[in-house]
Amino acid sequence: MAERGLEPSPAAVAALPPEVRAQLAELELELSEGDITQKGYEKKRSKLLSPYSPQTQETDSTGQKERNQTPAPTAAQTSAPSKYHRSRSGGARDERYRSDIHTEAVQAALAKHKEQKMALPMPTKRRSTFVQSPADACTPPDTSSASEDEGSLRRQAALSAALQQSLQNAESWINRSIQGSSTSSSASSTLSHGEVKGTSGSLADVFANTRIGVPVNSRVSTKIQQLLNTLKRPKRPPLKEFFVDDSEEIVEGIPQPDPNQPKPEGRQMTPVKGEPLGVICNWPPALESALQRWGTTQAKCPCLTGLDVTGKPVYTLTYGKLWSRSLKLAYTLLNKLGTKNEPVLKPGDRVALVYPNNDPVMFMVAFYGCLLAEVIPVPIEVPLTRKDAGGQQIGFLLGSCGIALALTSEICLKGLPKTQNGEIVQFKGWPRLKWVVTDSKYLSKPPKDWQPHISPAGTEPAYIEYKTSKEGSVMGVTVSRLAMLSHCQALSQACSYSEGETVVNVLDFKKDAGLWHGMFANVMNKMHTISVPYSVMKTCPLSWVQRVHAHKAKVALVKCRDLHWAMMAHRDQRDVSLSSLRMLIVTDGANPWSVSSCDAFLSLFQSHGLKPEAICPCATSAEAMTIAIRRPGVPGAPLPGRAILSMNGLSYGVIRVNTEDKNSALTVQDVGHVMPGGMMCIVKPDGLPQLCKTDEIGEICVSSRTGGMMYFGLAGVTKNTFEVIPVTSSGSPVGDVPFIRSGLLGFVGPGSLVFVVGKMDGLLMVSGRRHNADDIVATGLAVESIKTVYRGRIAVFSVSVFYDERIVVVAEQRPDASEEDSFQWMSRVLQAIDTIHQVGVYCLALVPANTLPKTPLGGIHISQTKQLFLEGSLHPCNILMCPHTCVTNLPKPRQKQPGVGPASVMVGNLVAGKRIAQAAGRDLGQIEENDLVRKHQFLAEILQWRAQATPDHVLYVLLNAKGTTVCTASCLQLHKRAERIASVLGDKGHLNAGDNVVLLYPPGIELIAAFYGCLYAGCIPVTVRPPHAQNLTATLPTVRMVVDVSKAACVLTTQTLMRLLKSREAAAAVDVKTWPAIIDTDDLPRKRLPQLYKPPTPEMLAYLDFSVSTTGMLTGVKMSHSAVNALCRAIKLQCELYSSRQIAICLDPYCGLGFALWCLCSVYSGHQSVLIPPMELESNLSLWLATVNQYKIRDTFCSYSVMELCTKGLGSQVEALKTRGINLSCIRTCVVVAEERPRVTLQQSFSKLFKDIGLSPRAVSTTFGSRVNVAICLQGTSGPDPTTVYVDLKSLRHDRVRLVERGAPQSLLLSESGKILPGVKVVIVNPETKGPVGDSHLGEIWVNSPHTASGYYTIYDSETLQADHFNTRLSFGDAAQTLWARTGYLGFVRRTELTAATGERHDALYVVGALDETLELRGLRYHPIDIETSVSRVHRSIAECAVFTWTNLLVVVVELCGSEQEALDLVPLVTNVVLEEHYLIVGVVVVVDPGVVPINSRGEKQRMHLRDSFLADQLDPIYVAYNM
Repeated sequence: MAERGLEPSPAAVAALPPEVRAQLAELELELSEGDITQKGYEKKRSKLLSPYSPQTQETDSTGQKERNQTPAPTAAQTSAPSKYHRSRSGGARDERYRSDIHTEAVQAALAKHKEQKMALPMPTKRRSTFVQSPADACTPPDTSSASEDEGSLRRQAALSAALQQSLQNAESWINRSIQGSSTSSSASSTLSHGEVKGTSGSLADVFANTRIGVPVNSRVSTKIQQLLNTLKRPKRPPLKEFFVDDSEEIVEGIPQPDPNQPKPEGRQMTPVKGEPLGVICNWPPALESALQRWGTTQAKCPCLTGLDVTGKPVYTLTYGKLWSRSLKLAYTLLNKLGTKNEPVLKPGDRVALVYPNNDPVMFMVAFYGCLLAEVIPVPIEVPLTRKDAGGQQIGFLLGSCGIALALTSEICLKGLPKTQNGEIVQFKGWPRLKWVVTDSKYLSKPPKDWQPHISPAGTEPAYIEYKTSKEGSVMGVTVSRLAMLSHCQALSQACSYSEGETVVNVLDFKKDAGLWHGMFANVMNKMHTISVPYSVMKTCPLSWVQRVHAHKAKVALVKCRDLHWAMMAHRDQRDVSLSSLRMLIVTDGANPWSVSSCDAFLSLFQSHGLKPEAICPCATSAEAMTIAIRRPGVPGAPLPGRAILSMNGLSYGVIRVNTEDKNSALTVQDVGHVMPGGMMCIVKPDGLPQLCKTDEIGEICVSSRTGGMMYFGLAGVTKNTFEVIPVTSSGSPVGDVPFIRSGLLGFVGPGSLVFVVGKMDGLLMVSGRRHNADDIVATGLAVESIKTVYRGRIAVFSVSVFYDERIVVVAEQRPDASEEDSFQWMSRVLQAIDTIHQVGVYCLALVPANTLPKTPLGGIHISQTKQLFLEGSLHPCNILMCPHTCVTNLPKPRQKQPGVGPASVMVGNLVAGKRIAQAAGRDLGQIEENDLVRKHQFLAEILQWRAQATPDHVLYVLLNAKGTTVCTASCLQLHKRAERIASVLGDKGHLNAGDNVVLLYPPGIELIAAFYGCLYAGCIPVTVRPPHAQNLTATLPTVRMVVDVSKAACVLTTQTLMRLLKSREAAAAVDVKTWPAIIDTDDLPRKRLPQLYKPPTPEMLAYLDFSVSTTGMLTGVKMSHSAVNALCRAIKLQCELYSSRQIAICLDPYCGLGFALWCLCSVYSGHQSVLIPPMELESNLSLWLATVNQYKIRDTFCSYSVMELCTKGLGSQVEALKTRGINLSCIRTCVVVAEERPRVTLQQSFSKLFKDIGLSPRAVSTTFGSRVNVAICLQGTSGPDPTTVYVDLKSLRHDRVRLVERGAPQSLLLSESGKILPGVKVVIVNPETKGPVGDSHLGEIWVNSPHTASGYYTIYDSETLQADHFNTRLSFGDAAQTLWARTGYLGFVRRTELTAATGERHDALYVVGALDETLELRGLRYHPIDIETSVSRVHRSIAECAVFTWTNLLVVVVELCGSEQEALDLVPLVTNVVLEEHYLIVGVVVVVDPGVVPINSRGEKQRMHLRDSFLADQLDPIYVAYNM
């Protein structure tokens, strides 16, 4: 409590007037219900306390010492019985797991770590995302916190004050703990001296390393540097050495067992019997008979007393009343609900009992009423909302039990959520229910002659108790009447119950021990139960102790949290006496952490008359009911011993007494002996129910008549749980008596005492070792959780990632916790768990307070939390992933083999019968063509010839966004316009032949005219995309770069763009004074050149093609006239283009094949091109498809960005397009122009989507080109359809191609990139050895063709690069010494079953990806797109994603299109999927806004630009997570 300024001590609170105390309690309740904010709570509270504040402070200073001896009030988490009241305020930790010994152990473990400086970089977070408290908003985390603003100084002062105070608190605690007092300590003061120093030291280090004093631009880099340093430290669990077979990557599934691990050495255990069940003559033949007996003979005896909210007895139900009301209810149920011929209920039907936790009386009447009517009650919790956590599964149980009727009380019915017209809402997943109110006034009195049918107890079902499994499914444990009766008898004997005793019950009376003792055994033995509801415990934690005192109760039924709360409040009542108690039954004694609550309670209340032998822990489970209970001891007899077990031993399922290292010890108390008449054995938790050895931990199984009989309606699971026959090590069965698995883990110790060390549900199996979720929660809470964790709410579960279970810890963060506190707590929890449990935590997440799904009793609903985590809707506000430390089963990195000589590769391939991977298009020489080609070698000549031969033939039609023609150009018009431009170049520009001219035009006919104008003038055109007026700073520098690199003599452009280039905005981005001459071609003089230029040889340069590659490189290639001619000819032949044809082009016309199709092909082949500028689609999505339909176009070309726009934007409008009459059945080929691996999924979506408006699925195909050769493949009109193959991703990483079936795991679908163009040859080459490879290998695609570019255009002609990329030879195996150009793309060739036009089998070329883009990680080759595809699939809010590496870290950038609170959900999902599918650990996950990943005009991601922005810290990320 050190962090609350004016927190009065419990003594001071006791001194306040009762009405003020009541108001304070009311406030606490409001806060815990969430009816009031933390701020409002503090305001009202200080107002209430202000009149008493001087005295409060005085008491506070004197009460300082006392306060340290009492733990702070806590949130009772596990099973606080009342749905309406969630938990008590106060930051202390969850009491299931109180243990001072453990707290000390954790501190010691952390002290070990303090020498190692913590170098974990803190995650970077955008402040707007998770504003938790206004107090924190003063310093955004992105600014350097060295800024001395008042806020940060104040915070530092507060921090040091808090540390100071916890030091003082710690002092008195340390002194006391040395004296060996077993009193519980305050949760906030568990620091030792050195530890505090260590903390502040390491905290300072973390800050020094992360934020303070780091220059802004290098911040991310510094963090990454830190991360690298962290990763360089050796990992603790060593990687197992094993041989990796080169042909098959081996995943080391589960790590090999440690040869030094402890193994069980004892003999095989023998089943342990309890004492015989005594035969007592007056035990009734059925529980109902007992009720009948007491109800008719002892009608005035009290049976059950309920309390009001203040803890005062409000109503006592006598045995007479219970009998008469149950009878009325039974009669009503059987006779009054339907008609005589059609009753609604018959004996054996099941009904739901829905009663709140503060109404035991109504519940008891309903329960016994059902038993008397022989219908089967199914008690469930009161639903609070339509979508309660786990509510759907409860609905499933109700449905599978065939329940149509729910019994409830009038008050409860009024409180249920209603629809607008007053009906009860339909709860999610529930069957339709009829609600029946069971208040007395609605029941009919049975006629005198009506008697219920009470037969002796048999195996017919009596009631069904619900139980939630680890996975969250709800099962109904069916209990027979005989088991119910026998269990009562066994409990009565074990607890020596006698008539007339008073029992105080603090447990949930609807299930488990609260039901068995407080509702059954009390009726059997005519006892009096006082039921203390949870809501009373919240306002008056001592109420149960006062009830014991007031009623001189002999027995009390409690949980550890009730002991703890009573200790908190015990100063309010000095004069209570517990001397009447002969049994204090601690029902969660099976929790290994219960021992310290029992000890602390005893030491405090021994002076109030509590006898040490009265404390009786017991162990229960829904299936086996009571497993064991400690019998009340004899006064003065020595108390049973404790087991101090080694945590390491426990993780191997072996009992080892811990002697050496007390930090990793678990102290466990026994839960007494086996039940009377029962038998117990311990079997292996998984696999066959084989008996354990005596020093082995296993699942406790009980054989007796007193357990459940089945899970209702689930025969298979029932067999494995309720009908277990244990076997010996040789496999022979032990007897023929079936046992019931209890779901508890433990062992039988000396003297046949039973010890429980955990639950099967909380078992986490990591790398072959068992850990208990509860133990890990306890460790988390022992790490000073008070500043960070809200009410001790921590959930621990495991998720299966990459062939092993991984531990996930999720905690609720206090609203007032600072980022630094949280981050520090998280780092320390990781260290503590690592040291004490020797297991790594995969993910530690903090979520805002009160956001984890709750169970009906206020605990955390674990399976629902896990579900939210896995589907990415947990919305954490802080997260730390540590895959580097806990994923130790990755395959070893591939070692590159020493280079095998090329010749041996060749021989190897020949021996293996593999063909060399090569393919070719049709031979150009054999194809006949008209005299056009022979006559004209130059494109300019062809245009002149067309202008004479067919002057009015329209070559180009340009459309605007509305689809109307803006401009057309016939052969003559184009020729005339080109002549004028050529004359302007000569007159205004004074240019000479061979000068470079930059053409800066929007897509259109103007650009084409300017291109031919340059050819006419003998200049070399360079087409450049114009800058974007709205985004000059980003787009203008590229233009400037091309102008400079190409040494342009002048720029041709439009008037608008000319003004833009010289504008003030442009001056901010580039130097506008040094532009070359800028000529606008809007108003040209009608003047023509005296003669047109004709190049002396076809090898002369025709134009320059500049483009920025995806890796951010600007390259220009030189295209000669002969290459232009060959390119146009190849395309003409492949697509069968001639004058009467029409094609539609929706592409950017600035480089590559897009430019060729837009500017060159129509002039060469004479077909008409309908031009659609892609940017027009932004305002009219259906423009391209409508055009195709309007002109009935057979061949159309587009880019991936256009296809994506249509797929995403028109997906929902297909019907509307249909009604507009758009039909795409005319399309024969729809070709995507690309320089990348075909995007098969996009093509398939596009085809499927528009199939309804006539698009043939065979029409869509792609092209492939690269910088060295703009068109290598193009589908064309004839030839076989494009083929697809599935290849194995794992082999691909090894540069091998292995074909697999569709649906194979780790398979990748690839599509052929169109057909190889005529005259083109390709070969697949090993990029290192430059030798050809076989067709089962991935290699670089090399190309030889007449239209290959003639080299790079660079400022300082670097010959080596030219030779290497454009004129290179294979290192062997090519006698012809062909000159090849290297495309820079990896791919492979496969011979298909199809027949090519030549009649031979067709060779398909598959492009896998650019060589520059590949990531070399762990010795393997990865293609970014594969990782990105996996990541994009993982969450609906990921809009786009890109990956790159930095040093050896994989960085994943994801664009978040959802709300910012989802940002941190993506971190674990991204890490999981990359690990699972690619065997890689993600180093950094960056979550950014949509549109941050740069994408070029071809729709390709610019990953290198992104990487540069990331390293320069220019991304403004929402969140950056550094995976440790």
